[in-house]
Order: sequence, then structure tokens, then C-alpha cells
Amino acid sequence: MSFRSISKEALIGSATLGIIFVAGYHIGKRKSTSSSMDIFKSHSGAKDNPLMQYVLNHSLREHPALKKLRLRTMEDSWNFIMVACEQSQFMANLAKLIKAKKAIEIGVYTGYNALNLALTLPDDGTVVACDVNENYTNIGRPFWKEAGVDHKIDLRIKPALETLDELLAAGEAESFDFVFIDADKANYDNYYEKSLQLLRKGGVIAIDNVLWSGKVVNPAADDVDTQAIDKLNKKLHRDVRINLSMLTVGDGLTLAFKL
Repeated sequence: MSFRSISKEALIGSATLGIIFVAGYHIGKRKSTSSSMDIFKSHSGAKDNPLMQYVLNHSLREHPALKKLRLRTMEDSWNFIMVACEQSQFMANLAKLIKAKKAIEIGVYTGYNALNLALTLPDDGTVVACDVNENYTNIGRPFWKEAGVDHKIDLRIKPALETLDELLAAGEAESFDFVFIDADKANYDNYYEKSLQLLRKGGVIAIDNVLWSGKVVNPAADDVDTQAIDKLNKKLHRDVRINLSMLTVGDGLTLAFKL
């Protein structure tokens, strides 16, 4: 394949992935052994890291409503669970690269990433946003509207497994392009299996927190969440239904490409 035949979207996606990977490598390299398993998010863990700031200064492109929502979310005491802006931008670029029209987000929090995805999708695109806490999603709603994409976000306040079952029952299997899993860890495998049924061939499942602050290296016997993540990580490595990459972005991000 010649260089000229590569699409602009593919080049953008590849460049973004390269910047994030190199930054993650060098940030981790500069840390001491005792803290090498920290979370490297621009707003948590790597907040004061000059190299991470360089990444943001030279790659972050936020819609004004996105920036406002991020800053509003930082006022919340649970802001560390928000998807990092650099990771969210990467996933939005990936969704654009595969020409996604239908997406699912499992675990919304204040809706920063849902908004980023909605901004990426075409005007008739949809993000089925699954969460159980309307207090947090209500924070994001005004910013969704301000960005003019609230009509693209189908928010469903109920257990995500119920929503996924409803989508399957409605005949929407193999019709979604992109899924992001970032909710309760004990159900990660259940979310993955149902998402895989809903995903089209060539679609992508992005799974967050797969490194879980490094605890997956040696899960404690009584740590149910870490054991669930580690079990899924091992399963994905053997799963012949997908191709995958595990990235050292944020708290670890796995990308599963359905074959």
C-alpha cells in the first residue's frame, strides 16, 4: 500500500496512538519502581507531570462544551474516575477512523466521554449511554445540549446488563460499531460477551482500567474486582473471536477488534 493511499483519518488515528504510547512510556520510565504502577491520567496521577502537560499542549483539541464539562467534573470528589481527556480524544478518533455510527458506553459518570463520542458520530448517530446514577449524568446533560448533540445520546438509567439484553431482544445484534466498557468490574466479562454480540465485524470494544493501578500483576485473594479484571485480561488474550491490543494509557486500555 502506498503512503498516498492511506486515508487522512487513518493517519490521524495512528498519530494520536503514537503520541499517547510514547508519552505513557516516558512518563512511566521517569517514575521510580515504587510508584511505577500509578494511574497516568492527565487529571489524576500524571497531573503535574511536565511530559503529560506537553502531550496536552500539543495534541488536545477540546470542543468548548467538552472543556466546560471536564472542568465542572473536576469539582466533584470522584473526578478521578473520569476518563482522561487524552484517552477520550483517542477513542473518539478511533470511532471516527472506523466510521462509527452506533456506539454504546457502559458507565457514563458525568458524560464527558459520551459527549466526545456524540460529537464524533454523524448527525443521525447514536450513543446508548448506560448508567445507574442520574445525579451524575444530570451534570453532563446541559453540556450535551450546549454542544448540540443531546439528541444523539440515548441515556438509559438502569443496570447496563438490562439495557444490553433489551438491545439484543430488539434485534440489534451485530449493528453497533463501538463499545466502551467502564463500569463495575465484577460484571466486566458479562459486559464484554453481550457487547461482542451487539458489535459488527470490524467493530471495536474499548475496555478501561485493565491494569487497575498495577494490582492485576498479583491480585489479592479477597479482591473481587482485581480478580475479575485479571480473569478477563487472560480470557481476551486467548479469545480467537478478536484481535486485541492492551495499551498503557490511563489505567490501562484494551482494544478488542471483532473478527
